[in-house]
Amino acid sequence: MPRSADLPQTIPLFPLAGAVLLPRTRLPLQIFEPRYLQMVEDVLKTPDRLIGMIQPAQPGSDTLSLIGCAGRIVAFSELDDNRLMISLKARSRFRLQKTEQGFLPYLRGQADWRGFEGDLDPRPESLAGFDRSALLQRLSRYAERRGLTTDWDAAEASEEELLVNSLSMLLPFSAEEKQALLESPTLADRRELLDGLLEYALRGGDDEEILQ
Repeated sequence: MPRSADLPQTIPLFPLAGAVLLPRTRLPLQIFEPRYLQMVEDVLKTPDRLIGMIQPAQPGSDTLSLIGCAGRIVAFSELDDNRLMISLKARSRFRLQKTEQGFLPYLRGQADWRGFEGDLDPRPESLAGFDRSALLQRLSRYAERRGLTTDWDAAEASEEELLVNSLSMLLPFSAEEKQALLESPTLADRRELLDGLLEYALRGGDDEEILQ
C-alpha cells in the first residue's frame, strides 16, 4: 500500500468554498482564473500531479481550514475561452501546516499527511450493518423537499463508501457542514453525520418537529 511518506511535503492549494474531495472519489472542476490555469499547467509537469482542495475557514476569509484533501489530475480537456475541465482523483487528506505565496500567483501549502494513511488504501471502507434502505428513504424525502433529481439506480448499486462520500460532496450542505463531513475520521462517523444533517434539514432547521 502507498505510504504517506511518499507524498510531497508542499502542494499547490485550490481554496474553494463548498467543494470538498473525499477518499476514493473524483471531483470535476472547471478552471478559468488565470492563476489557477497556471497552477494546472505547473501541476501537469510534476510526477504527482497533486492539487490540494481546501475550503476557507469562514466565508470570504483569507484564512484556510486546517484540513483539506489532495487529488491527482487524472483527466483534463480544453474548453472554449481558455478554460479547462479537469478531474481530480482523491489521494489523501492532509493537515495544512502553513501556506507559501512565493513568486507564484497561487498559494502553496506545507501538508502533513500523518493520520490519514487509510485514505491511501485503494480498498473502500465498509460499514457494518449498513442500512441502505433507511438512508435512501431519508434522501428521497430530502430530494423531494429541495427539488433535487437523483439517479436512484446508481444509488442502489453504489458501494457503501462511494454512496456516503458522493452524497457528502454533492448535496447542498453549507461549507461548514461539508468541512465537518471531510474531517470525519471514519466512514461510520461520516455516515452518522450525514444522517444527522439530512434529518436536521427535514425538520426544517430549528423546527423541533420529530421525524417518524
